[in-house]
Amino acid sequence: MAQAPGPAAINAVPLAYQTTGDGTSAPDWLNKGDNAWQLTASTLVGLQCVPGLMILYGSVVKKKWAINSAFMCLYAFAAVLICWVSWAFKMSFGEQLIPIWGKAGPALDQKFLLSQAYLPSTGTDFYPPLTPLYPMSTLVYFQFVFAAITLILIAGSLLGRMNFLAWMIFVPLWLTCSYTVGAFTVWGGGFLFQWGVIDYAGGYVIHLSSGVSGYVAAYWVGPRLDKDRKNFPPNNVLLTLAGAGMLWLGWNGFNGGAPYAANIVSSMAVLNTSICAATSLLVWTSIDVIVFKRPSVIGAVQGMITGLVVITPSAGLVQGWAAMVMGVFAGSVPWYSMMILGKKKLFNVVDDTLGVFHTHAVAGTMGGILAAFFAQPTLNNLFLSIPNERGIIYAGDEGGIHAHKAGMQLVKQVSGAAFIIGWNILVTTMICQSIKLVVPLRMSDVELAVGDDAAHGEEAYALWGDGEVYDASLHSADGMKDYKT
Repeated sequence: MAQAPGPAAINAVPLAYQTTGDGTSAPDWLNKGDNAWQLTASTLVGLQCVPGLMILYGSVVKKKWAINSAFMCLYAFAAVLICWVSWAFKMSFGEQLIPIWGKAGPALDQKFLLSQAYLPSTGTDFYPPLTPLYPMSTLVYFQFVFAAITLILIAGSLLGRMNFLAWMIFVPLWLTCSYTVGAFTVWGGGFLFQWGVIDYAGGYVIHLSSGVSGYVAAYWVGPRLDKDRKNFPPNNVLLTLAGAGMLWLGWNGFNGGAPYAANIVSSMAVLNTSICAATSLLVWTSIDVIVFKRPSVIGAVQGMITGLVVITPSAGLVQGWAAMVMGVFAGSVPWYSMMILGKKKLFNVVDDTLGVFHTHAVAGTMGGILAAFFAQPTLNNLFLSIPNERGIIYAGDEGGIHAHKAGMQLVKQVSGAAFIIGWNILVTTMICQSIKLVVPLRMSDVELAVGDDAAHGEEAYALWGDGEVYDASLHSADGMKDYKT
């Protein structure tokens, strides 16, 4: 009798781990843990956009603008992706064309996307170019969601009146002419990167640029209707909180993914992010209670956002106690900017719908400057491309031999902010003026009076009113009889 064959040999390594897409052996450079974390971080930031900010915008505005506001987010997310892989990624992170721009080109070829991630212009006198341990496709997607959220933040300044066709044109133009410059200059190996300006995860590239550009664009688009500026109640505060919650936890991907690896810096960044956000929320709410005699849910959300923004330029580079101190600044300075200075005539000239200038431009600038005080040398050396960078409070370490770097870091941070502000004012103005030649930037007053139904032929809710007081007489049996007659 023939002997029965023994059990088939079991390969302990799944096929997907043995080969790559072209059938060759798995590359030695691939770190599956880093790759998994980077894709997770990318997804978390993507969820901040869709549906996080989409829900937040759609619920924090007046009911008649819920669809338009959410749709601006959805459109921007899709449009940025196509532009990003078609030309903008390489303008931001490719080979240098000039000190503020990379060479444009597509990021769609399989050979390119499956090769090891590589940022060719990030080499310095001290370190070679960055080469994260995962495929280019992972890096392209991770940086895409950063670009997408920047455009969505700009939309927050323009809600409730921008012509949607103008927005459709604005998104690819601003991404190409403004975002790519900030990203390459600060992150991709441009002159601010080479100089050693600290922007860990986007305080300047994302928040300062979106706050300034949103404010400038709001000036050129023009204001909402007067009655909307005076009375613009949220249509669903609970959904606003849901969107805010997604924004907060999604920030773990924002700051946790910035080191391009699942390392100890990313762990520090995730913890510091929540410490600063929580501190800022508590400070903002406390000031509301002291000044207005009652806490505000919307105010708490604003405080949370400013805390997240302030910590972003240095989330993985400061100690936990410093993140808490920065949270105090985050909850107080933007509060004063928005609630006191924002009511002055100077700021009222521009209708910044959600106060993005205060929550992102003011907070982003402050976060970048605070990095010059609190950036810790050991943490800096784990992340930055220039060794021995340090905040001012560490100037005396090691006998003060690097004290000159501490003072110089403040100069670098202020100069970096000035460049981002100036470039965005100039480019956003040029873009808006160009769009005006093709389509109106602002909807007509008739469309603004109606809202979503006029802009899209759709309404968000089949509910009563735009925050008006419910008039029972119109909805009682007798009231409806009188109304019909």
